[in-house]
This record gives sequence, structure tokens and C-alpha cells, in this order.
Amino acid sequence: MANHALMANAIRALAMDAVQQANSGHPGAPMGMADMAVALWGEHLRYNPANPHWFDRDRFVLSNGHASMLLYSVLHLTGYDLPMEEIKHFRQLHSKTAGHPEVDVTPGVETTTGPLGQGITNAVGFALAEKLLAAEFNRNSHNVVDHHTYAFLGDGCMMEGISHEACALAGAWHLNKLIALYDDNGISIDGQVKPWFIDNTEERFKAYGWNVIGPIDGNDAKDVSKAIAKAKKEESKPTLIICKTTIGKGSPNRAGTAKAHGEALGAEEIKLTRDAIDWHYPPFEIPAEVYADWDHKAEGAKTEAAWNDKFVAYAAAYPELAAEFTRRMKGELPKDFHQVAFDTVVAAHTRGETVASRKASQLALEAFTAALPEMLGGSADLTGSNLTNTKSTAALRFDAKTGAVVLNAPPAPVVLQGAEDEAAQGAAVEPPHGEIGRHINYGVREFGMAAIMNGVALHGGYIPYGGTFLTFSDYSRNAIRMAALMKRRVIHVFTHDSIGLGEDGPTHQSIEHAASLRLIPNLDVWRPGDTAETAVAWAVALQNQSRPTALLLSRQNIAYAPKSELGDISRGAYVLSEPEVVGLKSKKTAAVIIATGSEVPLALAAQKLLAEKKIAVRVVSMPSTTTFDRQDLAYKKSVLPKKIPRIAVEMGCTGGWWKYGCAAVVGIDTYGESAPAPALFKHFGFTAENVAATVEAALRD
Repeated sequence: MANHALMANAIRALAMDAVQQANSGHPGAPMGMADMAVALWGEHLRYNPANPHWFDRDRFVLSNGHASMLLYSVLHLTGYDLPMEEIKHFRQLHSKTAGHPEVDVTPGVETTTGPLGQGITNAVGFALAEKLLAAEFNRNSHNVVDHHTYAFLGDGCMMEGISHEACALAGAWHLNKLIALYDDNGISIDGQVKPWFIDNTEERFKAYGWNVIGPIDGNDAKDVSKAIAKAKKEESKPTLIICKTTIGKGSPNRAGTAKAHGEALGAEEIKLTRDAIDWHYPPFEIPAEVYADWDHKAEGAKTEAAWNDKFVAYAAAYPELAAEFTRRMKGELPKDFHQVAFDTVVAAHTRGETVASRKASQLALEAFTAALPEMLGGSADLTGSNLTNTKSTAALRFDAKTGAVVLNAPPAPVVLQGAEDEAAQGAAVEPPHGEIGRHINYGVREFGMAAIMNGVALHGGYIPYGGTFLTFSDYSRNAIRMAALMKRRVIHVFTHDSIGLGEDGPTHQSIEHAASLRLIPNLDVWRPGDTAETAVAWAVALQNQSRPTALLLSRQNIAYAPKSELGDISRGAYVLSEPEVVGLKSKKTAAVIIATGSEVPLALAAQKLLAEKKIAVRVVSMPSTTTFDRQDLAYKKSVLPKKIPRIAVEMGCTGGWWKYGCAAVVGIDTYGESAPAPALFKHFGFTAENVAATVEAALRD
């Protein structure tokens, strides 16, 4: 029989020693949750240390990521490729033991956590993906998708508003294989939480539709193990296990205090703690019998082998399903994707429709969602405005009694949108037999939607995309940043991208948002100017396996810009119109107008006005500054030649455009106004006449 006390004390010793050596970190939470980890990792979690990416493993999320030494200790002790040298290098440059867990850095870490509340929200995404894949792929007795998602979380996660958004959805979606263990120690950095955290957590989660167990003694591994076993039997609800713990458990003078939270215990207190927990080993030394109790390599190999045998039988019975499942879990697009993308872009170019780019997005989505069953869409209560639903993506629904995913759910009406007016409802389209709904109604939960999509992408099997207004990207921003940091393919559809929104006024009109999103490293930002550019933007986003994408789309209609070729759109910027197009074949180019999105037609109109004055201007469409910035120098020079003045045009903050050496920028560095869009365009100078005058002024200077 395993010695639970020794197993837990190994975590406590490694946590306090690593934090002490780094002189930085959080020893209290790992010490307090050590017994919870013994119960979960020692008796319930399905995993194989030799293969951290085995598909049907249980997922574990440390939502209170500051407790990272808990996870690093367990990964080391159970047999993952995380040697003691990495534990000793906790929080040091280039180590695998960063201050907070990072996916793809440390084997066994499923998601990057640290910003509190996002980890439990990622876990909701994991559990959702598992449930949907099971509904899609499991057949009869062949349950190849059958695992749990576990999360540890603390008071900080509970206080962050995103936990409300995500946990309410988990209840609505009946995610019964989601089990969250709440480290209820009553301490945060500022001390006892009672003066500022008085929630009745038990009743709160019951109101969400969760199964709640406890409070139990979280410092008793047997009690925790019994609670987990009970939670695994729940058939229609997610479970919260409330674990009463003592932060810094074992420390004679700091246990139960904020002093154990975010600083090293100190050499003297560590010595006292060793005596108190009867741990008489030098720093970073673990006795052989403790390693033996923790070692999970043999059991993990056995568990994975059993699943591999199960999948072989599944593949024999359902070879096409098995091949499709394998493709999707690898994150590979279908073999015919490039042809689908090519046909979609060419069709958009051939039709040359004048529509809002949000409608252009839906037109592209019709083709891509039909070809890619892994596309999982949604909207934060703005489906009729974001136009994220298609004929192939019925609404995702769950049976109210059983919690099962509803197959062939009644399809939602598909929006017929061709003008600036808001949604007009079209005919419903029946999905093929046996399909899950692939469009999620997230409700008014932008932040929750973004972080859940991160969890779905991390789990694998789906490419998530979700919509809201661009101005509300502020709500989503930290989750967008996390997707970029984790290098995950998540697609954000942000509509109503400018003062073109009109009468809703400055609270809804995006001014600084495009510039702000472009500052996030590894985030691709596209602001396409017509149907072809929008189709290309979607194609590029779907191929970005290691990069999230933000699509900024207009409410107002945009005239199609004639093009001589389409190949360079995917490079982020391209020459759209040379002076000869407007009758100045022999004139030397005097200036370059750079425009994005709905301002491209404005640039073309200004080019014509300037041509009447014999001023030759090149128009460059730059739908993606982030993509263009990654191009080689030769291509950049071919689009933006040296020694020719450049004038940028975009309905937003001007700051980001000066890096292109612009002589002038037609933009907005104030907030908007409430009025019809045409009146606003004139008021803020977004007219062909003003753009032309700005070019002339730049040439005079």
C-alpha cells in the first residue's frame, strides 16, 4: 500500500526547497494541496508519463497556476521527463519549470495557467471538446473518446468574473466529465479573504447546475479520493469538490497565513517544517520508497496499451471514422483544403459582390464549414450581427434530462445579409443525419468564450472560432493573448470594426482596437477590404496551426476592388492599383496610399481624383500588417518602394502606421460620435477629397 503521508510530504519538501533556492515563488498552495494531488494522481488520473500526448488520457489543469511546484513535483515523481535538475532550476532562464506552468515547455502540462480564472475556463473547453468528440466518433461499444477533465482552482479563480461565465456554461452543457477540486484555504495575497470574499460557493455552483460535494477535508487524501470516485459516477452534471485545506500545511509558523502564499519560507522555517512533517532528507532528495509509491510508468503504459487495442478494434470496424479521427487529432486539414480555399477565393473574385465584410466572412464560412467538420463556431449573443452561423453549423444543444449532445438538433435560421441592415432571417437548413450542432450560443460572455475556445484548441479535434463586436475584444483580450502565447489555432471574428457602426456611438465604435490587437506577438490580425480578401484571410487563419487570428470585419457594405491577380493577398499587403489603371501610364509614381478594410475603396477613389490633377499614385491594400511584417525585405520593397511618400488610411488610431515611414495618416485619434455612418465619415475626414488633399499636402512638404 502506498504511504499517502510520505507522498504528500515529498511534494511539500520539493515545493519549499525549490522556492527557497529560487528565492521566488509560492510554496503555500502546493503544500496545502499536496494531499489532493496524492488522491488524484495516485488513484484516479489516467495518464502515461512516457507519452504525455496519448489521446485518451485524462486532462489535468492547474488553474491556480502560481502553485506550479505542485504540478512540477508530481510530474517529476510520477516519471515524466522532468529530472530533478529542472526542479532545482525552478524559475530560472530556459528551464522547464517556469514560474507558472507553460504548455509545450514542460511535459505533462496541458495549458499555460497563471491569469486566474482562465485555467478553469480552459478546463471547460477541454471537457466540451471531449463530450463533442465522443458524440461524433464513439459507436456502440467502441468508446474511443472517454476521459475526464480535472482542475484544481483556488479562491482567486473563484473571485475572477470569468469563472462565473465558464462555470455557468459548464452547467448548461451538462459537462459531467469535468471535475473541479476547489482549494478552499481562505487566504489570498492580502490575507484572510473573509472581508472581500463572502460568496456561498456551494450554493453558487448548485445554481449553475453543478453537482457539489463537500466541504471535505482536503488534507486527507482518502477523503479526497472518495469524493473523486463519487464525482466520476455523476452522469449529467459537472462536479465541484470543495476541499478545506490549510495553506502552507506543515509549516509551524506560516501555515494558514498569507506569509506562506507568495514568498520563500526561509531557511529556519524550512528546517522547522522538516521536523514537523518528519521529513529528514536533504534538499531535493527523495527516498527510493517514495519514488516507488509515485511511479506511474508501468501503469500508464498498461492503460495506454489497452486504449491502443481498443482503437485498433475501432479502426477495423469503422476505418473511415478512425482515419478522420486521427487526422483531426493531428490538427491536419483535409487533403482537398487547398482546392477548397482556391475555389472559394476565385468564386469571391468572380462574383465581385458589394457586401459588408462580415457578410463576406459568412460567405467564406459556408464553403469552409461544409468542407471542414472540425470547425466549431459560435457567438457571444450576436449571431445575427457576427454572421458566424452557416448551413453546415446547426446550433449546439444538449438534452435537458440526460445531458447528452443532441444529434440533428433543429437548425437555427441562416442569416441572409446583403446590406447594412441587421439580421434578416432566412430559411432553416436541415443538417445531415447524425451530426452534432457546430454553432455555440455562448451568451453574453466574451471573455469566457475566448478562453473556452483556447481549451477546445488545446484539447484537439476542433478548430474553434467565435464572434463578437470588435470593441468587445477588450473583454476577450487576455484570453487572446494566452492563445498567442500558447501558439494555438483559435479564430476570433470581430465585426462592426469602426465608426461605420454608426448610431450606437463611441461606446461601440472601435478606434484603438485594431492597433491594440496588432501589438500582441504571434497574433495574426486581418482587416480585409472585400470578399476575396476575406476568403483569403479565412484560408490563412485555418492554416495557422501555431498562431491565433483576429478577423476585423465591417458592418457597412464595401465595394469590390478589381484585381489583376490574387496570389499576393495572402502576404498581408499587395499592390492593388497602379497609376496606369487610372490613365497615367507614363507618369512616375509620386506617392503610395496604403489602406485597409472599408477604406480601400476610399483610397481608390482618391487615386482617381489625384489622376485628374496628373498626380500618379499607387494604391496598396494591406489587410494584414502582421502578415506583411513577416515577409522578406525584397517583397516589402516591391510593395512600398523607398523614397516615395506613403499615406495610410484607416478608421482608427494612427500610431501603428508611422512604422511604415508614412508622411501622413488619415485616421482617428479621438473617440467616435453617435450618428449615421455617412455623416461620421464626412465628419472625421474619411472622404476621397480629404484623402486626396492629404496626399497633395504630403507631396508639397
